[in-house]
Amino acid sequence: MAVQPPRIIAHRGASGYLPEHTLEAKAYAYAAGADYLEQDVVLSREGTPIVLHDVQLDAVTNVAERFPERRRSDGRYYAIDFTVDELRTLEVRERVNVKTGRAVYPLRYPVEPGVFRLHTLAEELRMIRGLNRSTGRRVGVYPEIKAPAWHRREGVEISPRVLAVLAEAGYRTREDDCFLQCFDADELRRIHQELGCELRLVQLLDEKSSDEVGTGEAARPGPEALARIAQYADGIGPKIEQVVETDTKGVRRVTSLVAEAHAVGLEVHPYTLRKDDLPKFARDFVHACHILCEEAQVDGVFTDFPDLMRQVVSGT
Repeated sequence: MAVQPPRIIAHRGASGYLPEHTLEAKAYAYAAGADYLEQDVVLSREGTPIVLHDVQLDAVTNVAERFPERRRSDGRYYAIDFTVDELRTLEVRERVNVKTGRAVYPLRYPVEPGVFRLHTLAEELRMIRGLNRSTGRRVGVYPEIKAPAWHRREGVEISPRVLAVLAEAGYRTREDDCFLQCFDADELRRIHQELGCELRLVQLLDEKSSDEVGTGEAARPGPEALARIAQYADGIGPKIEQVVETDTKGVRRVTSLVAEAHAVGLEVHPYTLRKDDLPKFARDFVHACHILCEEAQVDGVFTDFPDLMRQVVSGT
């Protein structure tokens, strides 16, 4: 069942080269040959969907310098406490560790003031539609609904707002070039069943996922859990290490996850392939691509370096 060639999903854009989730990083990823561009989505004070990986701002912006008085009791700054106009005044920078102030990936774009800004989901979708028209390509979108339960505790529902923006941009059915992802299994089922979403849905997984999606101690879902996921989703997004394991001696083993997912009709799109943070089983980026795409037979890969994956997939 594996999709061939596998889908190249630009993780937060071409985030290996430019600050994540900036329009510049998305345009770079588009030009680099990505099939899909990812959008993590949180809400502003007005409830406007904003493209941002975390509900907090301080790891990727200068919010602490711009609005020092707006920190919460935990010392963090939250997007939902700011209007869109206020968010637009912030400078976006390369991701840093908020405790040390040091870059998470020190050899990437410098951590310094620049010209990068936050933007809304609607604005990014408009840019992608424009590029599809001007290039004649069909590059898709891959939004993630972030922290729906947290947003609910803040008094706002994020999923209906994201779905409305997607529908306005023309993303309404499974035939449209869109996957919608979320870690929260209850929310993803709600999106499918209660909100009537017809888009292709992807259940994200990690080692902390609930037993409801079959992880827990095993750190990946088994056949029964995958069958439950297939009742409301079209794919899963596991960590790379859930697809290819490496033992203490460095020996790799392709797990049964992909085959079992394919058996119930689910695509598999693991995350995240980086040349500067390779999985243990890989000698280099090309080696990792071949193992995931040829040995493991995944259907797509999230990567910070879509240009490098395009070279491998295209054989150039």
